[in-house]
Amino acid sequence: MIGGQLPVLQVVIPLIAAPLCIILRRRALVLPFAIGVCWITFAVSVALLGEVLASGVITYELGGWSAPWGIEYRVDALSAFVLLFVSGLGALVLTYAPRSLADEIPASRHYLFCTLYLLCLTGLLGIAITGDLFNVFVFLEISALSSYALIAQGGRRQALPAAFQYLVMGTIGATFILIGIGLMYQMTGTLNMADMAARLPAAGGSRTALVAFGFLTVGIALKMALFPLHVWLPNAYAYAPSVVSAFIAATATKVSVYILLRFMFSVFGIEFSFEELGLGRALMPLALAGIVIASTVAIFQRNVKRMLAYSSVAQIGYMVLGISFATATGLTGGIVHLFNHALIKGGLFMAMGCIMLRLHSVDLEDMAGIGRAMPWTMAAWALGGLGLIGVPATAGFISKWYLIQAALEDYSMLVAVIVLFSSLLALVYVWRVLEIAFFREPSERAREAREAPLSMLIPTWVLLAATVFFGIYTSYSAGVASRAAEAVLGGLR
Repeated sequence: MIGGQLPVLQVVIPLIAAPLCIILRRRALVLPFAIGVCWITFAVSVALLGEVLASGVITYELGGWSAPWGIEYRVDALSAFVLLFVSGLGALVLTYAPRSLADEIPASRHYLFCTLYLLCLTGLLGIAITGDLFNVFVFLEISALSSYALIAQGGRRQALPAAFQYLVMGTIGATFILIGIGLMYQMTGTLNMADMAARLPAAGGSRTALVAFGFLTVGIALKMALFPLHVWLPNAYAYAPSVVSAFIAATATKVSVYILLRFMFSVFGIEFSFEELGLGRALMPLALAGIVIASTVAIFQRNVKRMLAYSSVAQIGYMVLGISFATATGLTGGIVHLFNHALIKGGLFMAMGCIMLRLHSVDLEDMAGIGRAMPWTMAAWALGGLGLIGVPATAGFISKWYLIQAALEDYSMLVAVIVLFSSLLALVYVWRVLEIAFFREPSERAREAREAPLSMLIPTWVLLAATVFFGIYTSYSAGVASRAAEAVLGGLR
């Protein structure tokens, strides 16, 4: 009985738990409660992925109303994969959170933090599981509004302007997406994705379809911070509390990439999106420009969280590059990088949270010599850095291997060379941090620092050690991503 309710439990559990955090209120109660809820949510996603891989697509009709009249939750290999790493990262980051929260956010606001965190998690999971277009927008706004408030919790004065900038840009993106959805509803008279995919070919060449496609593409590009629409992201990541940076960097933009995949492949269809309109020819230059320019800008940053933020813009470029090929190999590379980058970047921001706890700074000058005082933290950061570079036996290598293979299949030698060159750029900014941390004389702050607590180190190492595990045992990540790519290329059936 419970097995049949798994799709709705995936969303309902964190949604109901969020207001309960306000009722519990006390820090000693609310944090263990929220952590338990996140791990239960992760267990549900593991069960869903297992069921999808064994039996195929799962559908759930809310209230017993069949699609397209009712709201349908639909879980295929792609959505199950996204649910798995979003819920897993959400659980692991919150398990890591208590000591970091105690240092960066007043204890009197921890219950509000947990409420917002669970609401953000609910929105991200809802986007991945719903088969209804308007619900995509609703869950997108739930996650976005809670993200703005979470970023504003940062103690530094720059946190509020960063949150406001994110709010303005996010609102523009959401407005574009809503207009696009409205136009598609006008054309087809339905909001169910599978039903709309069946009806759209009749109106595929109309001006309304073209305008809807344009609004959706720009709106989603804003949400996922695709270069050059990324201006909100560096400040949002740099000035948010460490826990928030780790969670949002690992999940939010990845779910926006998922929305792009869903709209362009499953709803509009590969023929309309890529053959008629040439979406790939528009996305590929933007992806490559983002990879090179954002990686170059990252080299010159003095704040390591800001450096990682620009690195994230470049990594989004890798995901979009995979999508732009519109082939099984390219899509596999783009989808597996959603997972791999979530592990790598989440772990790197968690390592920076450990540094922030001890130094109350993540500026390079203050981090001089910190490798001697915090060897386990910086060793974890170095491991994540190897993943960003794409060293063999790390998860980052697998992503780049698929992307280079897709480029060669497409006879795009220049694209393959740019992907390889970007690894050298990543090497520069990763080595810059390691050189300062291990080979410089300790700064005043570093002399007084000590290793981070185990409650933060263990989750950080679990996440970054996973980048090595999935870099070696690729069938667990790239294998599922390949299944997801096949599902995407097959459309909604």
